[in-house]
Amino acid sequence: MDYTQLGRTGLRCARVSFGGIPIQRSDAANTMAVVSALEQFGMNYIDSARGYTVSEEYLGAALEGRRDKFILATKSMSRGYEDMKRDVETSLRNFRTDYIDVYQLHNLPLKDFEQVFGPEGALRALVEAKQAGKIGHIGATFHSLEAMERAIEEHGDVIETVMFPYNIVETHGEQALRKARARGIGTICMKPMAGGNLDDWKLALRFVAASDAIDIAIPGMGGVEEVERNAAAAEQFGPLTPEELERCEAIRRELGDHFCRRCGYCGPCTVGINIPTTFTMVNYLRKYGLPDWAKSRYAAMEHKPNECVDCGLCEKRCPYQLPIREMLRRAAEELES
Repeated sequence: MDYTQLGRTGLRCARVSFGGIPIQRSDAANTMAVVSALEQFGMNYIDSARGYTVSEEYLGAALEGRRDKFILATKSMSRGYEDMKRDVETSLRNFRTDYIDVYQLHNLPLKDFEQVFGPEGALRALVEAKQAGKIGHIGATFHSLEAMERAIEEHGDVIETVMFPYNIVETHGEQALRKARARGIGTICMKPMAGGNLDDWKLALRFVAASDAIDIAIPGMGGVEEVERNAAAAEQFGPLTPEELERCEAIRRELGDHFCRRCGYCGPCTVGINIPTTFTMVNYLRKYGLPDWAKSRYAAMEHKPNECVDCGLCEKRCPYQLPIREMLRRAAEELES
């Protein structure tokens, strides 16, 4: 296994490590087997979240007796001080540990910055938890490029890791990720398989590893066979061949007419629909096999696709010329069925 340092954290992490979303469709016995496989192949960074239903609990049980072999990361959507303080304690109980290596502000948008970074915000709770030795490092995850750029610029002294989508068809965050690395901020790639849209997993992981913008990638793994597959890919990292570069271009052309990169350029929607999030929930339903989880989060969205007034502004703004209105209609049919 190939290892690298995660920014200025000093943590030595496997360049391909574990994303915990698919564990939700698993059970305790399978999670135990997955963690054993991670240990066997040296995939030492484990990422979960308070929002991933049973993920923290299952992983906590599987980590008993071998906690020191892993770098443990999780995240919370809480934005206020008291809520984040409670979430840190809940995560510690779930993981059956007295410390978590990286605790992240989960999916942080610009609209929440004032609250999160204010005197009664979630960041204060994480700083206190770090001072108390309950967490080792503070990170943040983003789906908005503008939000990540601002966090790097304004809060890069306290935020030690950033997580952002990066893959063959989603490279819009590349410059910002390079800037983060230059400041000593660890960069974590989420969605290396583009939310399940990339079938060539070996090429997908080789593409991320060949980038100078990313420290580690955390593909979701729900079974031992996925751990074995990703470990095998990690043994073949190196520069992409001309043939592989051509294949990457072919994949971009192939997905270009129906794949949302979550760049956010389509917004703001006239009626407030969060277009990228809607398509993310569809991917969780289609590609990750998590229909209940996807539908519950879709149900909690303030504005739904059926509110679309057909103005077409989103399609005019989309740099990939996606048929967004039709895609929204199809998404609503699947998520509301």
